[in-house]
Amino acid sequence: MNDSSQLNRYRRIAKQLDELIAKTDDAVAHRATAAALLHHKIPGVSWTGFYLLKHGELVVDAYQGPIACLVLEKHVGVCWAAIDQDTTQIVDDVHVFPGHIPCDDRSRSEVVVPIHDVQGRPVGVLDIDSHRDGHFDEVDGEGCRLIVDILQKGWNTTASGT
Repeated sequence: MNDSSQLNRYRRIAKQLDELIAKTDDAVAHRATAAALLHHKIPGVSWTGFYLLKHGELVVDAYQGPIACLVLEKHVGVCWAAIDQDTTQIVDDVHVFPGHIPCDDRSRSEVVVPIHDVQGRPVGVLDIDSHRDGHFDEVDGEGCRLIVDILQKGWNTTASGT
């Protein structure tokens, strides 16, 4: 798939998500819907979900896929790198990533996008894994940021928040 059609897939998913979550301002419903939609619409993914900062810990939230780590060791691994550096992380081989936390030993590659509160502080991540090496690229990062932007916009304008 070329970059243009790959990005168009994410745009279609984003449009569908925007329409679906317009039915409620509940942030949990938004995350659950986003996880399900991405998991079933992006080929080759093995785990799709969210980790949210709660009392200084990254705790699993809505997801699709095998059982997840419930709490991620602080400031270690790909998800914490996204929080600590406040940048999207695209990892071709998680097994060579410093401090990788192996929740599923079959996972090979990962894309993680930070989620921000209304003040712009990271409050969690969207995390997508694949059993394939090098499965994600910059277009996936951009596409996942589209999804996060839609979610943040809804959460940061309602009282439900994250």
